[in-house]
Amino acid sequence: MVELKRAGLYESLHRGAIVLSDPTGRVEKSLGHPAMPTYLRSAAKPLQALPVIETGAADRFQLTDSELAVMSGSLNGEDFQVKAVRSILKKANLTEDLLDCGVHRPSHRPTAKAMLSQGIKPLPIHNNCAGKHAAMLVLCAHLGFDPKGYTEKGHPVQNLILETVAQLCDYPAEQIGQGIDGCGVPVFRVPLHSLAGAYARLAAPARANLTPERIQAVERLMKACLAHPEMIAGHERLCTRLMQAAPNRFLAKTGTEGSYALAIPELGLGVALQIEDGAMRALAPCVSEILHQLGILDHQLLDGELKDLHKPVLKNHRSQEVAQLSPVFDLDLT
Repeated sequence: MVELKRAGLYESLHRGAIVLSDPTGRVEKSLGHPAMPTYLRSAAKPLQALPVIETGAADRFQLTDSELAVMSGSLNGEDFQVKAVRSILKKANLTEDLLDCGVHRPSHRPTAKAMLSQGIKPLPIHNNCAGKHAAMLVLCAHLGFDPKGYTEKGHPVQNLILETVAQLCDYPAEQIGQGIDGCGVPVFRVPLHSLAGAYARLAAPARANLTPERIQAVERLMKACLAHPEMIAGHERLCTRLMQAAPNRFLAKTGTEGSYALAIPELGLGVALQIEDGAMRALAPCVSEILHQLGILDHQLLDGELKDLHKPVLKNHRSQEVAQLSPVFDLDLT
């Protein structure tokens, strides 16, 4: 899938699988094993956010499109993202201390550096999953669930999310593998083609076997995410950069451990990717090449502003260019 060459000579290779699905779950194209078991990780976030719209919580608390998008994102902890999460909690009369996602420094280095220089300690709201956790707490507030233990498997909010994920993946809930994600909530394991199918249903819900109410909810969520790519990741992050390079054309969402998903409305396609060894460095070359082969990203973009994503150059500690990563696959779409 992605090859590393040093001095023009092969050094290593990242293998994996890619699946392209239509909204009915039909596999349009695949490379590698289409049923590769895959933990959705953060690629589940748009699916986990959907009940906020479907239950009426988004309307009740008058959530904006940017706030819906931040619920679907893996956040940098930048000030504008923190502000959005705080706004969500305030609208639902929730307090920050309810966030049970753990603490780490903002992923955005300038923000982390500024906080350190000012003696500001990171809080759960700086966590990259703070938006998702805010969504879960909003559901608790709207549906009357006790927020205590909201991160635990079996909590009513997690049962609702599991049901939603199962339906969108078109995969039986009882067969979905569950582990614990980095932020403490249940994380779901399904065949790779099921993830691709879920994202195809995000891309073209009217072509899937969904209720009218769910179609409207998906369309609203996608509109929000496509309008606010800065909320899906943040400055200098892969998802945001790709979406900003081709505005309003697709939703790009990283997982972790080498998983990734795309929802492409104009093609009615969902794409799921899993790098077998979990190497995150292989994602940018792979995803940008997929989008190129699908006709979304052109040569001008890949050779220009996205060159560092498509074919990243590795440098040593003397700033010498010593190696390069390149995608080495063909989806054979002709």
